[in-house]
Amino acid sequence: MSSSPPTAMPPRQIPQDLAGWTAALRDAEIPVLADTAAALELLRQNEDAVDANRLGELIANDPLMTLKVLAYAASHRSSRLLTDAETVTAALVLMGITPFFREFGSQPTVEDRLARQPEALAGLQRVLRRAERASRYALAFAAHRLDPDAAVIHSAALLHDFAEMLLWLHAPELALQIRQRQQADRQLRSAVVQRELLHIELADLEQALMKAWRLPELLTHITNDKRANDPQVLCVKLAVRLARHTAEGWDDAAIPDDLREIGELLNLSPEHTLKLLHEYDD
Repeated sequence: MSSSPPTAMPPRQIPQDLAGWTAALRDAEIPVLADTAAALELLRQNEDAVDANRLGELIANDPLMTLKVLAYAASHRSSRLLTDAETVTAALVLMGITPFFREFGSQPTVEDRLARQPEALAGLQRVLRRAERASRYALAFAAHRLDPDAAVIHSAALLHDFAEMLLWLHAPELALQIRQRQQADRQLRSAVVQRELLHIELADLEQALMKAWRLPELLTHITNDKRANDPQVLCVKLAVRLARHTAEGWDDAAIPDDLREIGELLNLSPEHTLKLLHEYDD
């Protein structure tokens, strides 16, 4: 008997192109962190005391729950609304607290989903931690630039790698293969191994899913690394890159280049850039 949980994607059903991957994951269940699920249940017991800001702050610590709420809000957007809900708090204001708790019952958790695959759970947790750090860096960059869309930039960095998160959840064996290949060859680019094993690039899957879910145009735009001439996109791209390079500490050989490029974006010296970053780090 396979050690894979019955919810994992069977090898024979692994999609072979972007349309197949989009279809497979568009309606797939998205579990959330156990801490998030437990906190929501506590708030549910006294929802009259909950407001959108408090609930939004809780959800914004969990990229997967953030994704669920934004996707739900986008798919249930009233045609009378002139603007999209670009942040979780905005989505909650439009939705209302009672309707939120009605639509979002007891949440499945990533810990239960991957309980029998500890390597996959550890891999997903690494991506989630990286996303949370990237979101803090991106917010710091946006705040320094006095960007009026700082909250959206924070969300974009938090969600930047959500396709990789979904891969760990729904095709953990493939996610593990990608990680093992890159650990064996540090020079191997992510896009290359993704095309080889998945027949797509996760960045393209991310954009396809965001469009399928009709996520806000600004959020979709800022998450697209291919538009890196845009300072908002660059905020997110550099934040994600730095979070990746510093995941194991600050001695990665690529970090001096990261600091130089971030300094150029913020008009700061590398030394002042590093000081700013440490203020926003753990």
